[in-house]
Amino acid sequence: MTDTETRPAVRSERRGNVLLVTIDRPEARNAVNGEVSTLLGNALHEADTDPELRVVVLTGAGEQSFCAGADLKAISRGEDIFPAENRQWGFAGMMQHYVSVPIIAAVNGTALGGGCEIALASDLIVAADRAKFGLPEVKRGLVAAAGGAFRLPEQLPHRVAMEMMLTGEPITAARAHELHLINRVVPADQLLDAALELAEVIATNAPLAVQASKRVALGIRDGARPGEVEKWRISDTEMINVMTSEDAAEGPRAFAEKRAPVWKAR
Repeated sequence: MTDTETRPAVRSERRGNVLLVTIDRPEARNAVNGEVSTLLGNALHEADTDPELRVVVLTGAGEQSFCAGADLKAISRGEDIFPAENRQWGFAGMMQHYVSVPIIAAVNGTALGGGCEIALASDLIVAADRAKFGLPEVKRGLVAAAGGAFRLPEQLPHRVAMEMMLTGEPITAARAHELHLINRVVPADQLLDAALELAEVIATNAPLAVQASKRVALGIRDGARPGEVEKWRISDTEMINVMTSEDAAEGPRAFAEKRAPVWKAR
């Protein structure tokens, strides 16, 4: 077996009171399959239940991508890309996994589609200067169904978010910082140090107070976010409607065949 086949898809490393979590599938641009969702969800659960862990730093392996979103090849093989035993955690094991421990996304490259949605689900974002953020689903006849369609408009000026979602075009790290979507932009070779430095500042504070502050800010109660329930219901309904359309099949097919899609609006 090759190293790619035997190494875990997500690595966790304790750095004092910080848990550094790395999606380690650079050969697949760190796309999310079932193993990523399971291991990432488990890592977040570990951090949330261990009083010695006070901050999570989440990044991607390699230099190309933070995360390319869902692993379309795994989906085409009929694989389930949700957590094996905790489907309620949602895509990547974190979209509806409302942990109290703060999460810092250290975005090392492109964060598109589900990768952008992972960043949006994090509490703070430190990005390399080469990073890009976007929800290109409409270019493939799809919809950003892992929270992006309602979280992006919450975190950006309304018309900026609408332009990003309706055009599918990404924005640079510099533009994301200008719009206050992310906290810091640093040279790529300084990314991890900058994210860990920020994590250490948080970790020196009283952990119960930090976690309570996050729960109040996000409306987390008993491990849930009641304010998002209706948003998820609408998102799930629209996702089902779109995914069963002819256009949803045409988009990925046209992409694979390297041609312009022919939309039928049905």
